[in-house]
Amino acid sequence: MRPPLLIKKSTMSLKNSQLHLIPTDTHELFLREERLSLALKGANDGLWDWNLETDEVYYSPRWKSMLGYEEGELAHHLDTWASLVHPDDKDRVLKTVQDHLSGNADSFEVEMRMRHKEGHEVVVLSRAFLVNRASDGKAVRLVGTHVDITERKKTESYLEKTAEILEMIATGQPAAVIYDRIALMYEGRHPGMRCSMLELESGKLLHGGAPSLPKDYCDAVHGLENGPNVGSCGTSTYTGKRVLVENIETDPKWAMIKHIALPHGMRCCWSEPIKNSSGKVLGAFGMYYDFPALPNEEESEDLKSAARLAGIVMERDQAQKRIRVLAYTDELTGLASRVRFYQQLEESIKSSDRNGRRFALLYVDLDDFKGVNDSLGHDAGDQLLKEIAKCLRSISREIDFVARLSGDEFCIIVKDVDDDYAAAHVAQRCLEMISEPIELSSRKFTPTCSIGIAHYPDDGENMSTMLKAADTSLYSAKELGKNQYAFYKPELTRKAEHRFRVEQALREAVEKQQLSLVYQPQIEMSSGEIIGVEALSRWNHPSLGHIPPREFIVTADRIGMIKPLTEWVLYTACNQAVACRKAGIPVIRMAVNISPNHFLDNDFVLLVKRIIEETGMNPNELELEVTENVVQTDPQNLSVFRDLKELGVLIAIDDFGVGYSSFASLKHLTADYLKIDRHFVSDMLHDKETQLLIASMIDLGHKLEHRIIAEGVEATEQYDMLNNMGCDIAQGYLFSKPIDAEEIMQTLNSNIDNGRCVWP
Repeated sequence: MRPPLLIKKSTMSLKNSQLHLIPTDTHELFLREERLSLALKGANDGLWDWNLETDEVYYSPRWKSMLGYEEGELAHHLDTWASLVHPDDKDRVLKTVQDHLSGNADSFEVEMRMRHKEGHEVVVLSRAFLVNRASDGKAVRLVGTHVDITERKKTESYLEKTAEILEMIATGQPAAVIYDRIALMYEGRHPGMRCSMLELESGKLLHGGAPSLPKDYCDAVHGLENGPNVGSCGTSTYTGKRVLVENIETDPKWAMIKHIALPHGMRCCWSEPIKNSSGKVLGAFGMYYDFPALPNEEESEDLKSAARLAGIVMERDQAQKRIRVLAYTDELTGLASRVRFYQQLEESIKSSDRNGRRFALLYVDLDDFKGVNDSLGHDAGDQLLKEIAKCLRSISREIDFVARLSGDEFCIIVKDVDDDYAAAHVAQRCLEMISEPIELSSRKFTPTCSIGIAHYPDDGENMSTMLKAADTSLYSAKELGKNQYAFYKPELTRKAEHRFRVEQALREAVEKQQLSLVYQPQIEMSSGEIIGVEALSRWNHPSLGHIPPREFIVTADRIGMIKPLTEWVLYTACNQAVACRKAGIPVIRMAVNISPNHFLDNDFVLLVKRIIEETGMNPNELELEVTENVVQTDPQNLSVFRDLKELGVLIAIDDFGVGYSSFASLKHLTADYLKIDRHFVSDMLHDKETQLLIASMIDLGHKLEHRIIAEGVEATEQYDMLNNMGCDIAQGYLFSKPIDAEEIMQTLNSNIDNGRCVWP
């Protein structure tokens, strides 16, 4: 150590942090420094003494031990400090020194991070004073102390971050963001640790936050059911107790799921149940290391405090969810509330504007509900409202929205309506289901309702006008006698009423076989021979009158009656063909139209086979006509064609040329006939382009080995032109309108010539 200097006691000032030196007895100075060293040692401080002229620095044994070094280690030079101080702190500390030396700062006090021998950081508080030479007053030494404040800073940081997290909770930050912040805080306190938070919902563990865990692991754990042996967190949430697993690989609680954790380096897991203020388990907080271990005292306390902090977040979120439920859900019925309905209506309007889709608003009001409350009591009224809510839920699709506005008023938003009748169907089902008798207070009661219907954007351009239109429609339904629905536009109500009358009458007509068949001859153009007839269904209702086939066939398809209708038509037509054969009439092919949807049904081929067997129909005398929208290259469609051909049945593509896919798909099919649509035939005499199209279709069909049938032939000029183009078969009013079974039998019998039926 350099020759000691005497410190003049009267000039020592902590305020100025300077010592003025005068020569005196060396032994006295040594004794004073020894006493200072002992005092610092007793205070657990490290001493350093920097010679500003030589950059030599004396580091006391305590100074070295703070950083994990022995007394004989580390060179007594400024470079030693420079190599141990954190790079980000070095310049800041040296500037503080310079400010003190230059007189810009009266005192010297600075915090810095230094590297421990084992690799971790130690935070030290350094205080110092200048020693000036007495002869010229020049600063020659800077003497100071180091105090290890790592734990204090760690505690301060923990408290500061905890306060920030509490502020995030109070200000309503998203739970996932707060979960990550909590995890990172404790990971920072324990380097190498990884944390996770799992929420418990209906017995399942749901990922809450785990910023340092692999996504694959989080995805794999998400949705696991908790139980007594489902890892640490699953067991903890199941038992409500802390679970400490020292070694994931060997612990039986991890036996079923360790394959999820081990590939990601997880070797131990400690879990603390997250509970709310009443003790209910909400989830679990987990701590992981990549080596087998049990928690020390600090880690154990942190595990508990982390779970408590996460519990505040989870309890807040559950409270907010409950508030939302109370605000957005009608407590009596469980349907959406008025507030939620208004939100949804606004969202539907915006979505409709973006996507160009229509939606309908149904305003449902119970008829005479006040009478129920007055006569049976409010409990019975509440029971009725619950039953109505169940009905409305069952009637609506998943994409629709049902709400209770107040009292006995309900609303349904029917989304993506393609026509004016989609909403009417929903309304009709409401009327039917709500009018089912129920028991209230041991008495049978049959409720009814009235419904107003408005469409967006047809009947309103915003929420208020839509509500007004639906409300106006509702009052129209009430004025019309209740227990019915009404559109905002009265003509739509009339059309919808007719449509439903047709539907109801058609169900009865099909079930009781009240429809009839008529037959129209098909003439081979080269010979004039009647080679077949087409069976056409007809329906004449006592009160509705004659319903066109295009209307009732589409209706049958829509209401699910097309299968029984087709089965009846096939049976009747085949029986008629067999009757003709038994009457000695030459072979006549029977053509029957088949709905595209039914044609592709899995059971259709079996149905045809059964009818052929039961009626004794010759398969090659049965021609099934299907429109070209089923002419696709889908393997399922093609297999139906193949299966029917294996039965020996003939197939015709009806309304050929109207669709878009036929030309691309004909090469895949085994059809026998192509029927040119009547619209082409009606235009051909006056439109050269139509003539060209028909000629092209005939030519293409022949090249693909199909015979061509032209329907709707009404004039001799049409017949002659088609004949010149090479058309094979003609059908239309030129020969005969569709006639009933008795008339067709007479027509065929009267035109037999040499074993053939020839048109006169």
